[in-house]
Amino acid sequence: MGRLVVAVFVAAGAGAIAFPSSQRAAQPPVFRAGIEGVEVDVVVTTKQGAPVADLSERDFQVLEDGKPQTLTAFTRIQIPIANREQTRNDEPVVEPDVVTNERANDGRVYVVILDDLHLSPRWVVRAKSVAREFIDRLGPNDLMAIVHTAGPTSASQEFTANRTRLRDAADRTTANALESANAVTNHNLQASNGLAGGDTFTLERARNADMTLRIVQHVAQWFQTVRGRRKAILLISEGIDYEMSMVDRPDEPNTPSDMVLNSARAAIDASMRSNVSIYAIDPSGLSGADDIATDYFAPRSSALGPRGAQREHDLAQHNLRWVSEETGGIAVIGRTDLARAYDAIVADNSMYYVLGYTPPPHNNDGKFHAIRVRVNRPGIIIRARSGYVSPKGGAVSPSPSGAEDPLAAPLPIAGATIRLALAPFKGAGSKASVLMTEDIQGRDLALGVPNSLELSYVAVDAGGQAVATSRDRLELTAGDPEVQARIRASGIRVLNRLDLPPGRYTVKAAVHDVAATTSGSVAYDLDVPDFDTVPLAMSGLALTSMTTDRFVVAKDDAPMRAVLPAPPIAERDLPRRSEVWVYAEVYDNLGPIEHTTRITTTLTSASGAIVYHTTSDHDPKEFRGQHGTFRYRVRVPLADAAAGRCVITVEARTTGDRPEIAKRQVPIVVADTMTP
Repeated sequence: MGRLVVAVFVAAGAGAIAFPSSQRAAQPPVFRAGIEGVEVDVVVTTKQGAPVADLSERDFQVLEDGKPQTLTAFTRIQIPIANREQTRNDEPVVEPDVVTNERANDGRVYVVILDDLHLSPRWVVRAKSVAREFIDRLGPNDLMAIVHTAGPTSASQEFTANRTRLRDAADRTTANALESANAVTNHNLQASNGLAGGDTFTLERARNADMTLRIVQHVAQWFQTVRGRRKAILLISEGIDYEMSMVDRPDEPNTPSDMVLNSARAAIDASMRSNVSIYAIDPSGLSGADDIATDYFAPRSSALGPRGAQREHDLAQHNLRWVSEETGGIAVIGRTDLARAYDAIVADNSMYYVLGYTPPPHNNDGKFHAIRVRVNRPGIIIRARSGYVSPKGGAVSPSPSGAEDPLAAPLPIAGATIRLALAPFKGAGSKASVLMTEDIQGRDLALGVPNSLELSYVAVDAGGQAVATSRDRLELTAGDPEVQARIRASGIRVLNRLDLPPGRYTVKAAVHDVAATTSGSVAYDLDVPDFDTVPLAMSGLALTSMTTDRFVVAKDDAPMRAVLPAPPIAERDLPRRSEVWVYAEVYDNLGPIEHTTRITTTLTSASGAIVYHTTSDHDPKEFRGQHGTFRYRVRVPLADAAAGRCVITVEARTTGDRPEIAKRQVPIVVADTMTP
């Protein structure tokens, strides 16, 4: 028999993963602006806004600093757009408990920046609604991250397709905008009977502007490694109420104006260099300066009343337009019905062209180089970034290993295909023991030659700190042809454990095939409950099936071996002829209170029909003998289920007038045939 040697070692102290790049199978070359090459996303529409999708490479011309450039890469990107009702209907009632990178490149990528620092109490509810409305438009393979400019780091959300998590992050938006400079000035004039005016919050206003711009810069830098796909930032803000523009003027060292101007330049430079488009959205809609000026009109200084409010309002909106137009996006300002604007943003990120060229040598001059794109077709509108800033100083050196760390990639990497299922169980002390079931598809691996698979994992908490890391190495030997054939046809299954305290985490798993020099990664949203502080709690669900013998198990899990007839699986597409074994642990913390716990398992079809149902009652003594834990195992037949989506539900409920309830659900797909 061929052998799989597993050498396990743990690496501590890995850096936190801030935000989750995808690699496209036929993507353009990797470019770094001003070094190897330049990549430009180009949106082409008719004057009515309809995308133009039939252009070829010879239809485009790119000029840098007015000089024509030779295209070295050309890609047409076209992602299907689901209508709003279809998108809503596609949303699963139960979130999947398995993530995969199998279709990592099939969707759109957005970062929403909720600018708490420039949202007023009057419009913060509308800002949350604006974010939620766009979240509802996400397609099944789209990814989004949410960042706040104020409040705790835990209020943000890393890249995910989980709409529940995204909505929760949007709902944590706060109103931290300062009172308008015009209003503050008029308050001071009124309080001093016209003798003293001025904005007493000038320094704080500059700090807020600087913070927002630095966050835009940081998000753009996160996106720098994402190649071959359009990258969009949705900036939801009432606008930065501070003077900033890219006009040339002498620096004024150590002044607030100079600080904000430099931050504005850095934010735009980073967005241009990373080929990121910014879509600024003002949630205040059609409200105008008169709405502000009415409350703060100073009788002795009418110029600071309506006219001052109008200037301030115009400045904030100008800044939103500026950051959008410079980066090839659009500004959504003065609109109450955002449906058409959202359609335009989704269309921009669904049908576009990626052009690449090698620029003339700049010697890393740190200067702005203008880009202009032409298309030899009349009557169309072209949008692309206006240029980029060449890095100043030495060239960027490659990573020591010669490849990027897949755990540090902003988005899941599609290369080696992974399926990952996580299930938290009660562990030692206050920590949970999280079972990790990882399937690595054999079709992506270099087999038949000596090879190693490097597996790495990191759990990042809501504050962005890495709290648990580990690395495994699988040595694949060119041995038994039957084992090799099984791996090639199905894959390798690896079981691991992570010990985590209660909290919200993003768990990233990556695999690197040394011989094939390919990598893959996934990111999993995990909530670890505190099993000891609630009256009744339930672990995650571990599933297995006799179909698991197709996979070669490289690393098993002893606790699961004791309770399941086969190793846990990360497959959720299962044939009707099979049956599923489900394992869960129920934790009873009610103590001496007299009660009985009823555990019910159901299999429900997409229509809501109950296909399978079983119930059992358990006395507290069945828990006390095992330190408050009842180990529950049930066999669920699939023979009576129609092909399609189903949900397995395990619920524990205590008797009495006020029952305690703990429940877990896992969606599966019942198929007529087995999916590899």
